Amino acid sequence: MNLFRTPFILPWLFPKLTWRIDTQQKELYLTFDDGPIPGPTEFVLNTLAQYQAKATFFCIGDNIRKHPDVFQKVSDAGHGVGNHTFHHLRGWGTSTEKYVDNVKQCAVEMAKHLPDHQSLFRPPYGRIRGKQIQHLKDEYQIIMWDVLTSDYSPSLSPEDCLKGSIRASRPG
Repeated sequence: MNLFRTPFILPWLFPKLTWRIDTQQKELYLTFDDGPIPGPTEFVLNTLAQYQAKATFFCIGDNIRKHPDVFQKVSDAGHGVGNHTFHHLRGWGTSTEKYVDNVKQCAVEMAKHLPDHQSLFRPPYGRIRGKQIQHLKDEYQIIMWDVLTSDYSPSLSPEDCLKGSIRASRPG
């Protein structure tokens, strides 16, 4: 199956990154990447509202520029937002200077619509190099994940995605 939990060694190798939040409560921290996109983002917002749930949306700057009204809906609904670069760059294949500039470009776009946004960052594809971490860690809390649903996989049905996500989930 395409669903998995983050290998235990990654948080140990990269302790400056946030992989999960320790809690004794039955809490799940839901995150959604790559928006805002008309249609899918609004579907997620409506579903979260149905269950009175909150999430954090890691947004691509170019998508914010193209769809500011959808970005505003995320904010108006009280959800957190985070930076996901302006052009969804792969950290491993991008120079540190270009990568950091792309993060800053996204921050500028976010600030046009939401001046007091949280300083959260998620690297696209979860790929980020040590030098990029060093440049970003003082300004951003770098958020990873501990369950990857593989919902982007065309071979995975929505039902299998849900079942696997529930099976792999735990508080935090």
